[in-house]
Amino acid sequence: MILSDKTIKQIGLVSPLVAQSVSHGVSFGLSSAGYDIRIAEDLWMWPGRFQLASTIEHFDMPDDVVGIVHDKSTWARRGLAMQNTVIEPGWRGFLTLELTLHSMRVLRLRRGMGIAQVVFHRIDQPVETPYNGKYQEQEAGPQKARPSK
Repeated sequence: MILSDKTIKQIGLVSPLVAQSVSHGVSFGLSSAGYDIRIAEDLWMWPGRFQLASTIEHFDMPDDVVGIVHDKSTWARRGLAMQNTVIEPGWRGFLTLELTLHSMRVLRLRRGMGIAQVVFHRIDQPVETPYNGKYQEQEAGPQKARPSK
């Protein structure tokens, strides 16, 4: 079941949680069926390049909710792809985003712009083993891949 805007607010999955808004012409914030997250850095994306970025938002996932990070249509139409990520039940921290530009034009991303959409799904029961892996309590700012624990 996809969580509604009311449920997302009640559970406190995202901090800071803001109503739908616009920054630099791109929407972000709470929507009827998800949350559009913001990029925390100013970036120049070059054709064919891969870069890491971070979210402004911090996540605190309960043991019965999973988040799926999706491309935002505004950016997909300009050739920017988000490597879609799963936010596991029990995970806490700031998301690191993996971005690739497939167009032939340089693209500027400004801090605070909406960058991707997270759709939250309630699973039928809490997981037996909530996430406790190497990215638990991930810090703000882009984080490189970490070796296994």
